[in-house]
Amino acid sequence: MGIVHHSNYLRYFEVARLEWLSQLGVSYSKMEKEEVLMPVINASILYKTPAQFEDLLTIHITLDKIPEVKMEFSYQVTNQNDQIVCTGKTALAFLNSESRRPMRCPQSFKSIFEKVIAE
Repeated sequence: MGIVHHSNYLRYFEVARLEWLSQLGVSYSKMEKEEVLMPVINASILYKTPAQFEDLLTIHITLDKIPEVKMEFSYQVTNQNDQIVCTGKTALAFLNSESRRPMRCPQSFKSIFEKVIAE
């Protein structure tokens, strides 16, 4: 059909999230060393206009609020013409890697995220 398959947007969200965390100096490997896992527990996407295979897409990511036991992100995907392709949301839980039980956001990470929200 010449358009991007709908399932790819979740991958785009993940890449944007990893890049965003990396720019803040937070890495998943560092989190895992501190026994923190962050699985996606909810995802939603609202499609506005199809992206074509050769479109240049930009993913805008926003942390919705200071995390406690989960992190909530909003996304807006635009094409090279600044058209909104889709919007979306994801929620990631904080889990202890040993017990696999929910936990609060570690203070060392929370302080970084508080600065982002304050900006």
